[in-house]
Amino acid sequence: MNSSPVSQTVARIGLGAFMTFAGTSHLTFAREPFQAQVPGWIPLDKDFVVLASGVVEVGLGVSFLALPRHRRLIGVALASFYTAIFPGNINQYAQRLDAFNLTSDRKRFGRLFFQPALIAGALWGGGIPKLR
Repeated sequence: MNSSPVSQTVARIGLGAFMTFAGTSHLTFAREPFQAQVPGWIPLDKDFVVLASGVVEVGLGVSFLALPRHRRLIGVALASFYTAIFPGNINQYAQRLDAFNLTSDRKRFGRLFFQPALIAGALWGGGIPKLR
C-alpha cells in the first residue's frame, strides 16, 4: 500500500466524511435548500439533480474513506465533481438565493472562494502531488 503524508491522509478522511454527510443530507433533510443551488438552465427536475448529486457524493465520500489504494483516482473524481457543481454556487450568488444561512450577497460571494479550496483539498487528499 502506498504511504502518504499525514496531512494528505487527514484531508482524505475529512473530505470523505464530509462528502458522505453532505450526500446523505441531499437525500434526506436538506433536499429543498440544495434545490436552490440548481441553476434554472439545467434541463432536469431540480429534485432529481439534488438526489443524483447526493448519490454521487455518498459514493465519492465512502470511496475516499474505504479505498485508500485508489485515492488518486477518487481525489481527481472528487475535484472534478466540485468543479462540475461550481455553477450552482455561482447561480446562488447571481440569483441572490437564500439557502444554508447564506442570506446575504457577502456570504454567498464568500462561499465562492470555498470551492477552489475543496478542489485543492480533494487533490491533496488524493495524494496529488505525490510526496516522498
